[in-house]
Amino acid sequence: MIRTVALRKTYGGVEALRGIDLHVEAGDMYGFIGPNGAGKTTTIRILTTLLEPTSGEAYVDGRSVWKHKQEIRGIIGYMPDSFGVYRDMTVTEYLHFFAAAYGIGPKERTGLVGGLLELTDLSYKQDALIDTLSRGMQQRLGLARTLVHDPKVLILDEPASGLDPRARIEIREILKELQRMGKTILLSSHILSELAEVCNRVGILERGELVAQGSLDEIMAMARNEAEVWLRTTDDARACVVARELPEVASAELAEGNKHVVLHLGVDLDLAKLSAHLVERGLGIRYLERQDLTLEQVFMTLTKGLVQ
Repeated sequence: MIRTVALRKTYGGVEALRGIDLHVEAGDMYGFIGPNGAGKTTTIRILTTLLEPTSGEAYVDGRSVWKHKQEIRGIIGYMPDSFGVYRDMTVTEYLHFFAAAYGIGPKERTGLVGGLLELTDLSYKQDALIDTLSRGMQQRLGLARTLVHDPKVLILDEPASGLDPRARIEIREILKELQRMGKTILLSSHILSELAEVCNRVGILERGELVAQGSLDEIMAMARNEAEVWLRTTDDARACVVARELPEVASAELAEGNKHVVLHLGVDLDLAKLSAHLVERGLGIRYLERQDLTLEQVFMTLTKGLVQ
């Protein structure tokens, strides 16, 4: 649905993008992450036809950003990290205004606006002035605005920026519902824990280069050179000694407070092999679980903290 090929953008002597190959499948919730200055917003502006690349190609639903700007604008719904609102309009007037701008007739607009208000949980605010809305409500209204022409692709730049925890949860649930409706979503955010909850694929950008891209499991595998496993047995002190008999186990020690055994082992070790070894040595297993990396840990492992 979204594809870039050797995409480059240069500002003067600065390379904002250095030949990235981005790939977003139809129906993906794709998390686009990177430090400030990595090139995320530049990429988004190119995909939304607001900026031309220096070289390379970018396609949205098979259409080139060089040749098919108007067609792409009808396919995408773009929500920038900061967008203006007409504060002296009511919520309903605002959505009617943008629907009319897309050429949607008055009869169709009434049902459309009602549906968008229901989707974004703003029906009870339909007659309120935008100036009276909270930041979270304004973000939901901005998201509703991007949906008035029923776009196939949503490109959202920091949609949860500056929101309180409740408002972030509300935005997250709306995004999940949009994905269930078949929308393809490219989502830029600094809130990595929330991206891990909603995204099925991730791309990590640093200093204009795409350093990693793939499913969450694939990204985790790239960052992990060993696995951490928590273990409880009928004799945890002895389990530390027995586990170290396996060459794949780098370390095994009791956690603080003797709550469980912490093992560090090679990522290729099958936990079934570890379990069988412990049982053969007469230890009963009460608990055995691999501890997955967080997206924050993956990000710190795969990036170097470089900016332009």
